[in-house]
Amino acid sequence: SPQHGLVGDVQDNMVETTHYEHPYFKLPIYSLYSETRKPTDEMLEGIDTVVVDLQDVGTRVYTYIYTLTLTMEACAAKGIRVVVLDRPNPVNASTLEGNVLELQYQSFVGRHPIPVRHGLTIGEVGIMANKYFQAPCDLEVITMQGYERNMFFEATGLPWVMPSPNLPTIEAAFPFIGTVLFEGTNISEGRGTTRSLEIIGHPNIEPYEFLELLSPKMHAAGLSGFKLRPVVFLPTFQKHQGKSCGGYQIHVTDRERFQPWLLTQLLCRELYHYLGDKFQWKQPPYEYEYEKMPIDMINGTDKIRLWAEQNGSMAALKTIEAAGMDDYMEKRKTILCY
Repeated sequence: SPQHGLVGDVQDNMVETTHYEHPYFKLPIYSLYSETRKPTDEMLEGIDTVVVDLQDVGTRVYTYIYTLTLTMEACAAKGIRVVVLDRPNPVNASTLEGNVLELQYQSFVGRHPIPVRHGLTIGEVGIMANKYFQAPCDLEVITMQGYERNMFFEATGLPWVMPSPNLPTIEAAFPFIGTVLFEGTNISEGRGTTRSLEIIGHPNIEPYEFLELLSPKMHAAGLSGFKLRPVVFLPTFQKHQGKSCGGYQIHVTDRERFQPWLLTQLLCRELYHYLGDKFQWKQPPYEYEYEKMPIDMINGTDKIRLWAEQNGSMAALKTIEAAGMDDYMEKRKTILCY
């Protein structure tokens, strides 16, 4: 089982699940979000094929793709076959956004040099890792019938089954591409509300005042396809529990034009300067890394944190985003299944 447990009931980062026997099926359940994130020899004993069936959400920061590639590594070492049952990329598998991870910032929220919105299915992530990033295993991807790269999730006709407790709706998967970066700050990303990762805020934000400052900067950056609705919310757990937070619900009005990564990087830069000493970067540990800054692991670089602190331009951010993208695109076009 991956992060969030076999049945998807576990909330948060570094909240581990234990190994246990399934009460109905009477089979051993081994957690790959425990003292290990990679299958051990004991777990793989007597196995000739591992079948992986996980619903990814299309962003580099989501850990299911690394549970897959770490499993592939373990199986490569033991000559075990891996079969991936491919699943749709819910935010489509054609749009790419965000910078490519720099390898010195590798972690369990970023193992491979891919952009934030990677434009791959989970099976294609496995093929790319097998070909370019690690020792290859005996890999087979069972492809989907009728799938097209530009599909959003609703076009598949499949029901939305929550991949984790804090992605309750398909609507949340789109802002999540960007709002996940607030895990590296003291800005609430809406955990403890019923619309987590669509809502962001902080006790010291006056949402109408801040929106007056934001609007011309968002317009100048050419950002569109969304509305920021001023809200006040009271998180029931995690950051700012029990405190009224001013902030915004991000309503996506046009998925084709919406650029969640650029929007939230701009929001982060502006919040850093608006809140002053009330804004904080989260300190380690984060996802089993005890030295690197969590925001740098999420961003896959320290350049974006420094850009925000220095009030850098959007042109400078787009230069950071472009670095390494040509190489990634060359690799990507060699492994696409659809």
